[in-house]
Amino acid sequence: MLQVNNIEVVYMNVIQVLRGVSLDVSDGKIIALLGANGAGKTTTLKAVSGMLRTEEGEVTDGSIDFDGERIDRYGPEDIAAMGISQAMEGRRVLEHLSVEENLLVGAYCRKDRAEVKRDIERVFNWFPKIKQLRRQMSGYLSGGEQQMLVIGRALMARPRLMLLDEPSLGLAPLLVEEIYEIIARINSEQRMAILLVEQNVRAALGIADYGYVMENGRVVLDGPAEKLKDNEDVREFYLGLSAVGSKKSYREVKHYRRRKRWLA
Repeated sequence: MLQVNNIEVVYMNVIQVLRGVSLDVSDGKIIALLGANGAGKTTTLKAVSGMLRTEEGEVTDGSIDFDGERIDRYGPEDIAAMGISQAMEGRRVLEHLSVEENLLVGAYCRKDRAEVKRDIERVFNWFPKIKQLRRQMSGYLSGGEQQMLVIGRALMARPRLMLLDEPSLGLAPLLVEEIYEIIARINSEQRMAILLVEQNVRAALGIADYGYVMENGRVVLDGPAEKLKDNEDVREFYLGLSAVGSKKSYREVKHYRRRKRWLA
């Protein structure tokens, strides 16, 4: 469905953030894009959704194809119309609109009003916590409720591919578990492809089919989710477990050692 082919991304014609990133997303699969803060994960999503243009960013090399059509030269509105929807990092709700009005914004480009109403009820079925708050101003929701609303708003566009950026950010562990259960359910029921950016490696690999690990603007490791969970480097650097199961700080590991082992 989606092919990111060796792309480079530069901001303001000066700052290179991505250096030859390639990844594939198959129809109906959940793909996890993992890595520490600043690795280039969010920039990769913005390259796919066309949002780079809003931040003076540009794909300067490589290409991005969706269903065989090159999309990296399109604007975000055109890419959204093709069936790609992004839930941005940081729970960016429209605070002065109600929960239901936020959901309607997600369906702005749709003309099938009757189906839009059905989809609102479907979102409330997935996220019953926000159903009872449908008339409430979204700025008063809790962090977890706002995250549910942002995902629900992205779903209202009826995407074929949904881009999720750090859905667990700042949430309590029980809420993270609940949201990831819902994401897995949506994928199963809708057969919707999902490209999931996360620092919470344990949660992401728990539902993903395949994963890519990024560092310094490059993909340094990829493989099936089960294989990545068992990978010694992933366990040590992101799950905090050494080979013998003892806890180990990420900061204690020398950068050159990590790069040498992953790129060997």
